[in-house]
Amino acid sequence: MLDDSLFDDPDRLTEADSRGLLRSAALAGAQVRAAAENVREAGFDDLADGRPRSLVLVSRPGLGPSVCGVLAALAGPSCPVPVIVAETVPVWVGPLDVVFAHTPDPGDPVLADGVATATRRGASVVLSVPEDGPVAASGAGRAKVVAPRIPVPDELTFAHVFTVGLSVLIALGLTRCDTDQLADELDREAERAHPGQEPLMNPAKALALRLADHEPLLWGVDQLATAVAGHGAYALGVHAGLACDVTNHAQATTRYALYRSVRESGSDLFADPDVDQGATPRVFLIGTRHDARAENEERAATGSLPSADLIVPGESAHADAVLRVALLALRFDLAAVYLGLAAGTLGGPGRQALAVR
Repeated sequence: MLDDSLFDDPDRLTEADSRGLLRSAALAGAQVRAAAENVREAGFDDLADGRPRSLVLVSRPGLGPSVCGVLAALAGPSCPVPVIVAETVPVWVGPLDVVFAHTPDPGDPVLADGVATATRRGASVVLSVPEDGPVAASGAGRAKVVAPRIPVPDELTFAHVFTVGLSVLIALGLTRCDTDQLADELDREAERAHPGQEPLMNPAKALALRLADHEPLLWGVDQLATAVAGHGAYALGVHAGLACDVTNHAQATTRYALYRSVRESGSDLFADPDVDQGATPRVFLIGTRHDARAENEERAATGSLPSADLIVPGESAHADAVLRVALLALRFDLAAVYLGLAAGTLGGPGRQALAVR
């Protein structure tokens, strides 16, 4: 059962948050600064020695799928370098390829074998992994290892992993971003989501309340927004125990029965919200508004689903796609933690959470 009164009591929130997850999530800006400094020390300049044949994003369990999905979406369909997302290092990688991989598991045997093969064949390899362990050692001193420096739980290291992967895109000339500005924007988002802020003024608490007691259908209005929705589903599954449907709005329209159902349920003006019908599906349209095309797709989606809940970043990020996706990812992290504390899935006022480590 959700105890939403917890959101109005910062002291109870702090008491319930025995692992300090809200504080950890709020360190996203610090993670960006630390990762950017470590990237400078590692030196990514040589990654741009000629245009690579491909950029391979290795998606290992954990944050890997959502971060790799966001990075691939940022590169976009017009990217001059093929961007491949794979669960393992492809057997064909060679000296003309760049490989980026993340894992929180320093002993991941599959990734260790893949990294050893890639470095032996001369590929440029960047790893966001712990410094000690078989994966880091498998690079044989030739892989660039950027380990996390800010001590937060693995599931809250999106900012670190994203910054390392983003730095690869920047080094290859596939995108641009001021990491200092990115860190500042994340700091401001964390301030707005401070436990002391009332739900009406706190975007993370407000999102948690909107998600509560529903089966979230996280539908992106464009490719980038759909990738962020994937991270939102991961965060909600980790912290709040929510199973989410993730797809893009265009694909959702082809699932006729479901689409018709959510449209009709949203238009029922005589529905009684006080009748306990259990968790009901609710559409959350995710938008980034990073360019005119994305805004047009958002207008079309909201026009078709006027009752859908719209989740977009604040206007402070302007039209910068990198800033916008990072803000939305952090908002989902914070909202998922708030929701988990109120629902008891993180050891809050409800049932005690299971320790899965």
